[in-house]
Amino acid sequence: MANPKIAIIFYTTYGTNHQIALAAQEAAEAAGAEVRLRRAAETAPQSVVDGQEPWKAQLEKMKDIPEVSHDDMTWADGYFFSVPTRYGNLPSQMAAFIDTLGPLWQQGKLVNKTITATTSAQTAHGGREGTIQNLYKSAMHWGTIIVAPGYADEVKFEDGNPYGYSGTAGKFDDLGKKSVGFQAKRLVEITARLNG
Repeated sequence: MANPKIAIIFYTTYGTNHQIALAAQEAAEAAGAEVRLRRAAETAPQSVVDGQEPWKAQLEKMKDIPEVSHDDMTWADGYFFSVPTRYGNLPSQMAAFIDTLGPLWQQGKLVNKTITATTSAQTAHGGREGTIQNLYKSAMHWGTIIVAPGYADEVKFEDGNPYGYSGTAGKFDDLGKKSVGFQAKRLVEITARLNG
């Protein structure tokens, strides 16, 4: 398979994981993938969103990005997830989408696809590794193949997280872009090998 299909699926409140997803999209396309950029639906009450101008502005910025669907999950050969951490776990918006995947799981439609994940948190030890690992636990139930970056590139010794890129919210820098670029390229390459 020369051109694997990669779904880049993210949730963001203030924009960090949107930036990560865009960097992943650029790298995956440069590596030869066909890409769909998708966002998890916002489930917070509109009154709550409207009460925080940066949150409201970010939603407006993403209004043209389609919400992720079951069709995107079946279409893709591999998944690149990016989510903020919520107490060491997934945000409820992404968890709500994942909770709908039972029918696809039961039909075996997620088996042998690939997955990699990234996250961000307000602090350096705000549950980053746990968030990625919790997402990977769901993928194991699906029969999806985890493509963690490990220490397969020098950039991983710089950013220090073998599970997937994790950064500080609001500070997606050049090191982050380099790390996400490597992770997305690795996902494309491994997916192409598995489906070749």
